[in-house]
Amino acid sequence: MPGPVEILMHEHRIIERALRALRGVCQRFEKGEAVPADVPVRLVEFIQTFADRCHHGKEEKHLFPALEERGVPRDGGPIGVMLYEHELGRGFVREMAEAASAYARGESAAAARFVNAAQQYMDLLAQHIYKEDNVLFQIAQSVLDAPAKTGLAEAFEREEAALGLGTHEQYETLAGELERAWAT
Repeated sequence: MPGPVEILMHEHRIIERALRALRGVCQRFEKGEAVPADVPVRLVEFIQTFADRCHHGKEEKHLFPALEERGVPRDGGPIGVMLYEHELGRGFVREMAEAASAYARGESAAAARFVNAAQQYMDLLAQHIYKEDNVLFQIAQSVLDAPAKTGLAEAFEREEAALGLGTHEQYETLAGELERAWAT
């Protein structure tokens, strides 16, 4: 069984695939090209379910508390920064969701709204993933002992089960499909 850091880093690679698709969709919108209305909606759904509920959920419910128990500070430390960025990202995603719905209804300014929110989200996530991979997860590797890592990996499996059998794999497949179709 992979450890918790390996699981979360693998999820980052899946999220990055969807972000490459999102960047491609934004580039098409900026060129004035039409994009099927379901594509921005599917990207938002991926982010809300996989990136936020699945990935950030594991961090917030399990990893961050385990790190705090081992002396990693929340306030003024890396955990507080990650939590702040999760909330900031959720705001951008809400705007993307509203713009995607407006685009599907044919509202003329919706594509530009979507691009604006998506660009802010992509910029945030690129930095966020880098910080987690290169700072927070390295801290986790050093402060978590083997039993804690095993417990976290098991907790992550329970989170996956709560989402529904095959959900993780479904979203991993979706990220690949979107990347192949829309990344530039």
